[in-house]
Formats: sequence, structure tokens, C-alpha cells
Amino acid sequence: MPEITMPRLSDTMEDGVIVSWLKQVGDPVERGEVLAEIETDKALMELEAYDDGVLEQILAGEGARVPIGTPIGLIGDGSATVVTGSDRSTPAPVERAMSAAAPAPGNGAVAVPAATATQPAADDSAGTRDRKKASPLARKIAAEFGVDIATVVGTGPGGRVIRKDIESARQAAELDSHTEITSASSSGSSSPVPAQGDYEEIPLTTIQRVSAARLTESKQQAPHIYLTTAIDVTELFGFRAQVNATLAQTGAGKVSVNDLLIKAVAVALRTNPSVNVSFAGDKLLRHRGIHLGIAVATPAGLLVPVLRNTDRKSVSEIAAESRDKAERARERKLRTDEMSGGTFTVSNLGMFGIEHFTAVINPPEAAILAVGAATDELRLDDGQVVTRRILRVTMSADHRAIDGAVAAQFLQQLKDLLEHPLRIVT
Repeated sequence: MPEITMPRLSDTMEDGVIVSWLKQVGDPVERGEVLAEIETDKALMELEAYDDGVLEQILAGEGARVPIGTPIGLIGDGSATVVTGSDRSTPAPVERAMSAAAPAPGNGAVAVPAATATQPAADDSAGTRDRKKASPLARKIAAEFGVDIATVVGTGPGGRVIRKDIESARQAAELDSHTEITSASSSGSSSPVPAQGDYEEIPLTTIQRVSAARLTESKQQAPHIYLTTAIDVTELFGFRAQVNATLAQTGAGKVSVNDLLIKAVAVALRTNPSVNVSFAGDKLLRHRGIHLGIAVATPAGLLVPVLRNTDRKSVSEIAAESRDKAERARERKLRTDEMSGGTFTVSNLGMFGIEHFTAVINPPEAAILAVGAATDELRLDDGQVVTRRILRVTMSADHRAIDGAVAAQFLQQLKDLLEHPLRIVT
């Protein structure tokens, strides 16, 4: 019987979360049809069927986090289809077996659990028909929160317990408990810990969880050095206005200051290839292509779409691609290959009024540029006080791969390009 296994949908993926099953037990399936939506560390992906047949079992319900290679369902000819009453989800024995399953050492696949729907587990003598009807996600959350699902009143169809019921039961239990957690008196700490129920627990999204691990690894392993420079972008803003006036005559979209900055970074990287590198133990990898990542804030966390061969693209091409990928990043519609293979990242918080900040390097890249807001400042010009627009950028570099002098030369080149913007496009 063909197994549906959790696929590897990105180069950094270790497991995936089943967001929803689009097919249910007993449904006919054709090769190429979408079976489920999977949340990876980078995007929402569609899981397609590789075989024709009938979805006979769902081994991992919605909300389950499953390691790659682990079976999550079975496709057959329909003769072994198991449906429990009106609930077309996986029976309890399979759920328990899946929660206990772990990848075999050295093997990406996991054997199908021995406890199947047609072979009830010994401790389930009452049978699945006596179990409280609940969605797989509700059961998962109940187990995490320590809520006895048998005591929860279901508000779903037919009295089915759903996620909202579990969360309500947990909140009610916390409100009933007035025990305040404080530091032990022997510790000598006078700072009280918030009382139970005085906070809200918000589970991390897959993107946030993976980002936390990767950025922690980056800070722990890569010795960061930071270099900041102030750039006079008065002429850059004027140049951008001229470019947009020209593009308006052709009906093309506008370019932003950030688009010009990205192009300038690409040109500077072409001139300074020693910055377009990755640290690899006993060697450096100097990348031939200049592929710039652009950090995009999304409701699910930070995503970094990649603009490939950015130095070969015009500013208007960069602008169009940046807008498209940023919008699709927020909608979780980017493909995995559109977020992989970056060699340098630009993170811009200027639109939020942030004038200066430092960013954490996105491994395996060796550098990232943090861009602040341009502000009006007073400067001396031939003894006269004038107002100029000043932009501050800070480069974070992996000192194992990039020396301070090399990073300084790169910023000097970038500053020269942005202060003489015609050089960006020539």
C-alpha cells in the first residue's frame, strides 16, 4: 500500500506541520492532486499525490508536526478504508502510534506504526466509538496544555471538541487558580514572577521557530563585526525622482530608494568579490553569482526572498521583482527556490523611522546590510550651513570570512555609488 510521507520541501527543512487535509479518508485520489497543505520553515506548500487510488488512512492529523520521511497517510484501492462513525479522521490507535514514532537512525523513513485502525491497542478496550469526538488539532493542543479532553464540552458539529474549546477550558482552569508563582524566598530574589493567567502563551510559527534556531546559531558561531557609515543621499533622492518621471512616460512602475540601494549593493559586490563569500570550515566559498536577499516582515515571521543575479538586472527590473516577491512572501506563496541561495542580504527598517540598527547574519552568508531611514541633517559646505539628507547603513560581517578592512572598502565603494547615483546604472 503506497505511503504518503512528509517530503523535504526546502533545503533547511527538518519537519513540517500539516495545516489542512484537502482530501479525507475514503476520497478518491488521482496522481498530481493536492492532498494537503504543509507549513515548512519558509512557506506554505502543497503536497501532491504520487499515486492513483483512495485515501485509506490519515496517520497524522491537522496541526501535527511530522519529521521528513515519516508516513502521514496511506493510499490504496479502498478496501481497507477506515472511517470512524461520522468522524472521517484517523482513529485513536494510529494517532497514538504516530505521536510515539521517531525516525530510525540513518534512515529518513519511519515504518508504519504497528497499531493500526483494524488492530486496536490493548489499552483501548472501550473502542474508538466511546472516545470523545475531537479534531486532531484539538487533541494535540490538549496534550500540550495538559487538558483532560474528556471533561471538555465540544461546540463543534455534533458536539465535536475543537481548538477553541481546549483554549477556553485552559483559560478557565487558569482563572480558577489564584496561586501566584514567585521566586523561592531562599533565592534572595525580590522580583516577582507574573501570576498564572497574567500572560498569554503564543506558540511560535514554523518560520519563527526555525529562524530562532538559525539566528542563535549565527550569533554563537559567527564572530560578528559591525561597521557603520553615514551616506549623503540628497542627490540619490533627486535621481530617483528623475528616473520615476521617465518611467511614468512609458507606463512602467516606480522605483524606490531601496531599489536603487539594492542595485548599488550588487554593483559594489561585483567590484568587491571578497565580500560575496561564505565561511566553510577550512575554506571560503567565493560565489560567482550575486544573489541578494531582501528581508520581508510577514505575519508568520521574517522571510528573505532572493533576487538572483541582481548585478545583471536594471533598477526597474529589481523594483518589479522586489514588489512581486515581497507581496507573495506576505501571502506565503513563494516557492522554496525563491528563498534559497542568497549570497548577501539587505534589511531595511527605514520605513519604520529607524535611523540605525544592527542585523544578524543570515547563514551561510557572511554579511548583511542594515539600512536606516534618511533624515535631514545640517552640514557645512564651503563654510555654509546646508541641509542634506543623510542615510546610515551598518554592515554586519562574519570576521572569519571578511576582514575589517575588506568590509570598510566595500562600504566606501557603496557610499561612493550612492552619493554619485549615475554610477549605479552605468
